[in-house]
Amino acid sequence: MEPDASVALEMADFIVRAPSPFHVTAAILRRLTAAGFSPASGAAQGETGRGYVVRDGTVIAWSAPATVTEATPVRIVAAHTDSPTLKVKPRPDAGAAGWVQVGVEVYGSPLWNSWLDRDLGVAGRLVLLDGSTTLVNIDRPLLRVPQLAPHLDRGVNQRGLQLDPQRHLLPVWGTGEPRDGELVEFLAAEAGLGTAEVAAHDLVLHDLNPPALLGRDRELLAAPRLDNLSSSYCGLAGFLAATAAGDSEDAILVYAAFDHEEVGSGSATGVAGPLLEAVLRHVWPAYQRALLPDSPAMTNSLCLSADAMNAVHPNYLEYHDPEHTAVPGAGPAVKFNAAQRYGTDALGAAAWARACRQAGVPSQAFVGRNNIQCGTTIGPVVAARTGIRTVDVGIPVLSMHSARELCGTADPAYLKAACTAFLASA
Repeated sequence: MEPDASVALEMADFIVRAPSPFHVTAAILRRLTAAGFSPASGAAQGETGRGYVVRDGTVIAWSAPATVTEATPVRIVAAHTDSPTLKVKPRPDAGAAGWVQVGVEVYGSPLWNSWLDRDLGVAGRLVLLDGSTTLVNIDRPLLRVPQLAPHLDRGVNQRGLQLDPQRHLLPVWGTGEPRDGELVEFLAAEAGLGTAEVAAHDLVLHDLNPPALLGRDRELLAAPRLDNLSSSYCGLAGFLAATAAGDSEDAILVYAAFDHEEVGSGSATGVAGPLLEAVLRHVWPAYQRALLPDSPAMTNSLCLSADAMNAVHPNYLEYHDPEHTAVPGAGPAVKFNAAQRYGTDALGAAAWARACRQAGVPSQAFVGRNNIQCGTTIGPVVAARTGIRTVDVGIPVLSMHSARELCGTADPAYLKAACTAFLASA
């Protein structure tokens, strides 16, 4: 029997329209605006109603009741907008031996080999001399990172592919002699700008192969950037569903999507920066006092850190803890780690279990092997910076950090429903 694919297909459409963090925030703002959310007014603090702030690739939205007391808690769903990729260098025009190429840096920890021999586009923002920005998205085949033929590397299949990111990841996009400023000139023309207007850029490459349902019963979804646009979209959908019937009267509801998680979050717009705490002080006047022990506001506050996680790999079972694996289609997993690389504790896990029970959603539990260090998320950073109890969850994804990843078709609907329930009555 085919699973309900409606939410997965909506998420796939969101992913296609969001090839860079700046496009992600633009897509989020369109949905927030349609739901009646407005930019922050600039009031000193205690702003009620529905608002948002956006800075570069990060957006934080809230729905606050008309009256906020010392006992009013906050409930947060948090995700991140960036994905592992190749980022265009400031002076990108390069080439050799009659090929025109583009200089790129590695952003985050992508699987380098997954970017080989793919049709690639480029997207991001162009910044003009006056400081204004223009989004650009080339969503037709433009670049390709070519692999070396096995005739020239006879032992590649036995030895394994070895790539030097400085020499081997440069894409080609034409033939001839490279010319300074050629890529920016091309992108400026695509955006309807004059080349002289462009002072700088933030651009990333993206895979152009569209998302697709696959499998015997179409129970799997293949798509780029599931880490972590699956959580950005489902968290937003859950937040909008939780606020659709009117503003919560017993809690301040917050949706946050941060940039730069894949490179450690240490930036002005990463979760380790000041933005989340600034928003909390703005909409939650009791925030500083709530940090004191036994505060009912802090006791009842919760954050759901949603980030895709590793599905069990059938060809590499030795890399997984046998009692704590997660499979696509069986619901999002709650993530545990004794070294606090995930923020979940027992109280947070119980809150997640209540939300899943209320939503009728299955859930799994994930723990990494003792001899393999697991990844980490924004969850521990939220907990450390704000004092708010945080639980880490995510949908299982195979081939994580590949240019194209795989998840269960049913899992986006499960995550959306669980986020809605978590915000509504966690």
